[in-house]
Amino acid sequence: MGASNGKHCSPVNGAQPQYELRAKLISSSDTQLEVWQLPSAASPHLKKAKRIAGLHGRNLALLEPRVLPRLKRADIDLGGMGPGAERCFAVNELLALQLGLMFRSLAPMRDRFNMQQVAEGIEAMEKEEAAYWLGMAMHRKYPRRVLMSLRHLLIDPKMGR
Repeated sequence: MGASNGKHCSPVNGAQPQYELRAKLISSSDTQLEVWQLPSAASPHLKKAKRIAGLHGRNLALLEPRVLPRLKRADIDLGGMGPGAERCFAVNELLALQLGLMFRSLAPMRDRFNMQQVAEGIEAMEKEEAAYWLGMAMHRKYPRRVLMSLRHLLIDPKMGR
């Protein structure tokens, strides 16, 4: 995994789905992260890169303490970017699925406590479960209903604040 200077990261293995994380520093206090799926032999239906999910602003700021250590473990360093700078990083399938699902699920949420519960639930998911929910959220007629169902399953109303 690692950084690339071009617009797209180089594929590592054509037999596996290829994903990349695109980071853009909008301002000194606002970063945007997006997960993209790249065309590969494992996804012949893709003719160009497809955006899976993205997050920025307040919700990403609340999620950074959870996401940045995971990115660090994948040898992704977002430091050293100036305002307006963009970088992309190849990411493995599990990280791409979990980040994509997390970004899609948390984007409309406002309650910090509920966001924490949903993020913890998504991080605990195996690759197959994350792929199932992300696929449902991307390919169903009403994806907001799928994401709302996932949030309802992951939020425990009995937990005290």
